[in-house]
Amino acid sequence: MSENTQSPRKPRVAVVFGGRSSEHAISVVTAGAVLSAIDRDKYDVLPIGITTDGRWALTADAPERMAIADRALPNVADLAESGEGGVVLPVDPAHREVVLAEPGAVPKALGEVDVVFPMLHGPYGEDGTLQGLLELSGIPYVGAGVLASAVGQDKEYMKRIFVSYGLPVGPYEVVRPREWDQNPAAARKKIVEFAADHGWPLFVKPARGGSSVGITKVDDLSGLDEAIEEARRHDPKILVEALVRGREIECGVLEFEDGPRASVPAEIPAVTDHDFYDFEAKYIDSASGIVPAPIGEEATAEVQRLAVAAYEAVSCEGLVRADFFLTEDGDFVINEINTMPGFTPISMYPRMWQESGVSYPELVDRLIQAALTRSTGLR
Repeated sequence: MSENTQSPRKPRVAVVFGGRSSEHAISVVTAGAVLSAIDRDKYDVLPIGITTDGRWALTADAPERMAIADRALPNVADLAESGEGGVVLPVDPAHREVVLAEPGAVPKALGEVDVVFPMLHGPYGEDGTLQGLLELSGIPYVGAGVLASAVGQDKEYMKRIFVSYGLPVGPYEVVRPREWDQNPAAARKKIVEFAADHGWPLFVKPARGGSSVGITKVDDLSGLDEAIEEARRHDPKILVEALVRGREIECGVLEFEDGPRASVPAEIPAVTDHDFYDFEAKYIDSASGIVPAPIGEEATAEVQRLAVAAYEAVSCEGLVRADFFLTEDGDFVINEINTMPGFTPISMYPRMWQESGVSYPELVDRLIQAALTRSTGLR
């Protein structure tokens, strides 16, 4: 007697990328690398791109079209299978079926999604907004939850939490949107007084940005207004940081079955062709880090401890890249964390884990598996 047995379907992973932030292109590049690494024998994959105007589009599963080519940045609009309509997620925990809705056509079911891999960077994706939507939908997802994502995006509150947990933070000042709108002269004066206390140069940056977009190194008063304007072009709330003199050290944290562990650290060497490790140095000119960082066993152990402490302080999940300065006195100062660090071929997070014994495909698989075993809601 034969039985008609049906093998269980493979988990379906929706890779969501692009988005409305200024880091749209880097998100596309990152997603391309992840799509190349996902084990197709183990998972079904559904690539969903979000255009710069916020439309969710079914895209081609074509990682080779998602890389930076001849210094040209990719975008979702060029990958979308249709220029109209969009992908719709169910806001109903009882149903996980994703639907493609196009004008004048019957909605097309794309199948149930078991887990979302959100490769979005910056606002409208990495900042808790997408995570909140997925919580409402009851769909598990890779990475930090709503609160940790929001805190990890807002550098002011990130630093406030670090301070409350006793983590070493450099001097900084914040100019909120209302301060600038109501009295720009007073807001500017606050920055000038900060410079008088801590010296030039300063770094003026969007408070809720990433990938070094919108950041300006300001050497004196003459460059301040232009730097403020550039930062506010990306975010009405700006952060001003004093220069911390030291070596730039990064460390990855990854969730294992027994809890978070830290990778070997990396060092970002001084970039001779750039003022600092800016967008061009990171993604266009392929500045390379040193992995592992040549800082000795004691300093390595300390930065690993601090990286895990930062992960725990913000209640992160899945992964984090923590960025530090190692001062001449041998002390570490934490600069920031990234709850969804870059996964481009030259990105430091996967390189650090590669050196720590976790290959790129294994890293992607581990993140997906961790998300599949984690429930949505309060946890």
